[in-house]
Amino acid sequence: MADEAPCPCGSGDAYGVCCAPFHRGETIAPTAEHLMRSRYAAFAVDDAEYLTATWHPSTRPRELDLDANVQWRRLDIVDTVAGGETDAAGEVEFRAYWRTLPTPGVPRDGGVLHERSRFARERGRWYYVDGDAG
Repeated sequence: MADEAPCPCGSGDAYGVCCAPFHRGETIAPTAEHLMRSRYAAFAVDDAEYLTATWHPSTRPRELDLDANVQWRRLDIVDTVAGGETDAAGEVEFRAYWRTLPTPGVPRDGGVLHERSRFARERGRWYYVDGDAG
């Protein structure tokens, strides 16, 4: 994704000054919500390496295969609980809208992933732990 393009996380900032620095390892997410947004953007730009690196080791899958046919369209943050720069844990409730890309012979599909995610901060770094989809 081009740095000047709007960031997929919906912040209104350009990707190059929003989530790209997290994806490139230039800085770390200061809050659970920042990590949530940057992880959503990583799904949108197909960055499995960042998703794996920010997944807590206790719940991280052995392999992460992203579906190239899914296009992430919009992220809405619904609620946050704790997850600030000095907290050890936090929760972020979100809705992530998706659709499938056109494929010959396959009807287009779409939907919303609604989840309350749990995050933990260890040694100053936030990690996604798990979530409840609803």
